[in-house]
Amino acid sequence: MKRILKVAWEENEYDTVDFNDERLEKRAVNLLKRFSAEPESPINQVCLNWAETKAAYRFFKNQKITTSSLLAPHIAKTDERAKQYKKILAIQDTTFFNYTTHRSTGGLGNIGRRGSDPNSPKGLIMHTVFAVTLEGLPLGILNQRIYLRTLRKRASKEGSKLRFSAKDKESYKWVEGLINSNYHLEYSECTPITVCDREGDFYDMFELAHILKSSVIIRAQHDRMVLMEQRPGLQTYQKSEKRLWKTMKSQRCRGVLCVEIPSRGGELGSNPRIAQLELRYSKIKILPPQGHVNKAILNKAILYVIYVTERNTPSGETPLEWMLITNITIRTFEDAAEKVKWYSFRFRIETLHRILKSGFLVENCRLGTAESLTRYLTLMSVAAWRIFWITMIGRVSPNTPCTSFLSDSEWKVLYAKVYQTHNFPAHPISTHKAIHLIGRLGGFLDRKSDGEPGVTSLWRGWRRLNDLADGWDISTAA
Repeated sequence: MKRILKVAWEENEYDTVDFNDERLEKRAVNLLKRFSAEPESPINQVCLNWAETKAAYRFFKNQKITTSSLLAPHIAKTDERAKQYKKILAIQDTTFFNYTTHRSTGGLGNIGRRGSDPNSPKGLIMHTVFAVTLEGLPLGILNQRIYLRTLRKRASKEGSKLRFSAKDKESYKWVEGLINSNYHLEYSECTPITVCDREGDFYDMFELAHILKSSVIIRAQHDRMVLMEQRPGLQTYQKSEKRLWKTMKSQRCRGVLCVEIPSRGGELGSNPRIAQLELRYSKIKILPPQGHVNKAILNKAILYVIYVTERNTPSGETPLEWMLITNITIRTFEDAAEKVKWYSFRFRIETLHRILKSGFLVENCRLGTAESLTRYLTLMSVAAWRIFWITMIGRVSPNTPCTSFLSDSEWKVLYAKVYQTHNFPAHPISTHKAIHLIGRLGGFLDRKSDGEPGVTSLWRGWRRLNDLADGWDISTAA
């Protein structure tokens, strides 16, 4: 008997999977189901028997399966979900998976700060573009690249300066993410707004955003010399005698915004704090770096900078300081506050990475080769998104029926377990209520002062719920 009476989510998410092999396609769906149901468990535990375990290992070693074909069905579904909104955030970030202690694993690359150091930690690097609504609901992955760090080859020499092809630079992953996220939503009414941390602060990103007419919000890393607006409202600019930080610190505060910041561990719902942020903003023009070929491209492009500083920082916390550069028009304090709120959702992608590492324990996996691990991490990324989506749906859409993500048997066994009763409500409980009950299965106390259940309690509760639902279906099958 099938436990999920409607089409299971993994079957729907992977309904377009295509490996030119029906057995492999069914295996992908089955593995996605197993990993989603049992976070924290290794491959041999999520599989039902030795035959299924061997099939899983063969799947990840199979040369027919590429990471692009493995991720394509999920990206297509992410596109569908994104197209329901006028705007979404396309958040980019990089994370590192450390497999240094897996000495028998072949093909790993250096992941330390100095990539050429033979003593550098070994592992894989993942760069992801994560789609999130303006309310913070994770929609899925728009683009992902898992790669090895290699030494760059010198492309040309101009005078005393060595120049490299853009695609040879590791920073090209940010450009690639911007291009691909725009490509996926090119023929829809949904506008992606690319959000990047400081690593995405380089001239080519702003230049490409101008060419593509794509919206970006990037946290500044470089203290540039910039052209500042002489007076508000005048389309005249002058080269500032001060650099970006010093200039913006001299601007007057335009207002104070309160933003929820996750705890140090990064888990949403686990004792977040409310930060009081002072906002300063202005128009700017970025000067191209020396030796840049296309100096004229950004000459007409108006950018805006929002300088964010925290006041009344709680004891033991580091004050927030964000210098955000965007090509989205900022006219009022409300405009600036909106962009700061959008940037604050960048924590969502960090939570996705934490689910992979702390929830699914992917760094414990021993598949023997970097190539197999790459396929494994790709599939696990989809499963991690699902867990994250369940975590957030109760906050963003709390009043929708829980049947949006639970089958009839799942919500009933959940209700019966927590309340020790078989007297079920006439209608399915709300999504918000179901999320709290799943959290209670995972150790969430659900007291008035506890706020919302976090990711850790939810993935543990989700695992218990799947076991309970299996038992429920077996007992009612007869």
